[in-house]
Amino acid sequence: MVTIDEDRAASEDLNLLTSTKIVIHDALKKLGYHQDMFHLLEEPLKSVTVRIPVRMDDGSTKIFKGFRAQHSDAVGPTMGGIRFHPKVTEDEVKALSMWMSMKFGICDLPFGGGKGGIICNPRTMSFGELERLSRGYVRAISQVIGTAKDILSPELYTNSQIMAWMLDEYSRLRKNDTPCFITGKPLVLGGSAGWEEAGAMGITICVEEAAKRRGIPIRGARVIVQGFGNAGGFVSKFLHDAGAIIIGISDVYGALYNPDGLPIDYLLDRRDSFGTITALFDNVMSNEELLTKECDILVPAAVANQITAENAYNIKAKIVVEAASGPTTLEATNILVERDILLVPDVLAGAGSVIVSYLEWMQNNQGLYWEEEEIEEKLRVAIVQSFERIYELAQTRNVNMRLASYMVGIRKLAEASLYRGWI
Repeated sequence: MVTIDEDRAASEDLNLLTSTKIVIHDALKKLGYHQDMFHLLEEPLKSVTVRIPVRMDDGSTKIFKGFRAQHSDAVGPTMGGIRFHPKVTEDEVKALSMWMSMKFGICDLPFGGGKGGIICNPRTMSFGELERLSRGYVRAISQVIGTAKDILSPELYTNSQIMAWMLDEYSRLRKNDTPCFITGKPLVLGGSAGWEEAGAMGITICVEEAAKRRGIPIRGARVIVQGFGNAGGFVSKFLHDAGAIIIGISDVYGALYNPDGLPIDYLLDRRDSFGTITALFDNVMSNEELLTKECDILVPAAVANQITAENAYNIKAKIVVEAASGPTTLEATNILVERDILLVPDVLAGAGSVIVSYLEWMQNNQGLYWEEEEIEEKLRVAIVQSFERIYELAQTRNVNMRLASYMVGIRKLAEASLYRGWI
């Protein structure tokens, strides 16, 4: 069995599950919990792997592998997204379910973390193939999900249409347990106003709060956003509309950079459904090069492990706000903190979508729906309060924002587990 100390001594190339365990271990230790609590919370209580046969358009049958992890239901049912990606792994899904627990704890919401994934490439699949895959996944995991068990939501490369297919399939299996079992639905099927922009809105609020702490006015701030999909695109739009100068954006194929600012509205209008735009331009730099350009605020909104020990000393931003899942390694986190760069971690910055997922679940249960302005106000209050609580803890306990976020996020699960007598 590999111990936490042995993991620390290993190379920086740690998977997300291992690095998540390390931070949870440190958070529980700082909070004074016994090692037994760490052993309870170091991995999901339940994790299932399924194989999904799908009839493809050419008449063949392809078998897809899917996962669903439920970290802990000590405080209530689990909740979390489902991602479609060719590189999804079981360890990644487990780690992301634990991050969801942190997000719910940070926002003081009555859920544990859940997460799902299917190994597939949605870019190469037809509409019909995606529908059959979505329905097949719900059939495969139907026994472990539900309004009072585990609630699904969109995530990487999934959207409201995929949630609608899943809702329809589940309603055939569990007629009395919908629509509350899934969030991120279309409005006409019980979705919530403001869901699509919720994640980016939460990130933008964290950018604003971090900028206040460093005395940087948003109007005129020079910002680089790595990633131009749902999160990166909306963040770029929100900050641009607030007066920030977006000097760099990127997608999977490369990056666009202009020290005088990019035409964000023009680029958003011309990107494809997967958030790619750079293929239309000749003067494209690499994502790696974009990350090291000088700016006030850097928002990594692409994939994991983008800021590492190799490039952390070359980051020239004053603030880094993580909009992706795990874009900064633990070693790189320490380097940025040593360099007095304010790092806002993903479990805090990415809490916007979990807040609105909760609000959608709540609206479905009570049959009363709020206008988008009210949703946005509830979201802003929750994010600002969470940011203030974590920033204050980081200052008073002399820890970085990532560890402070985990300390706040894990406390509720640990207390609930104690009251239940699990430890």
